Amino acid sequence: MRFDSLPGSKRYPDTDAEYDTVLRRYNAVLDELFHGQEVWIVTADWSDASDAPALSAQHALWNPGARHWTSVRTDEDETDPDFSTYTHLHVGRRFWRTGLVDDLLRAVADDATGEVMITSLSSDRVHHPYDGGADVLLPTTGERDTLKRRHTDWLSTHQLGL
Repeated sequence: MRFDSLPGSKRYPDTDAEYDTVLRRYNAVLDELFHGQEVWIVTADWSDASDAPALSAQHALWNPGARHWTSVRTDEDETDPDFSTYTHLHVGRRFWRTGLVDDLLRAVADDATGEVMITSLSSDRVHHPYDGGADVLLPTTGERDTLKRRHTDWLSTHQLGL
């Protein structure tokens, strides 16, 4: 399911109050998904080399202790090596607590980084924040429906739920 991070499907926060709303919504759902559990925090960097570069200082602040997990070609159909790019995924394992990734979530809200996921260790619960909202994947329709009922005001108003 998809949740908006601001009322009226507003995409980017402009005020401190709107940033507070974004972080409150992200953390409320994350708390429901991961309270008292360890989680994987997955973040991405991109480059034109297949080998992952060292984490930037900023990225290390967003995902402390993260280690390179895997790298994939961003566009498998690209045949010109001058245009090949790679997505490098980094993963950190930490105990969830409210506010744990607020700096990262704020960067996501500002579109300063993307392709972030917070998942259970079994990967059966996934929270994928993006600028404007978050997609949440759950293992059962019952869990999905319960979460939807708790936050109906945050659901996307798009007819397809997008």
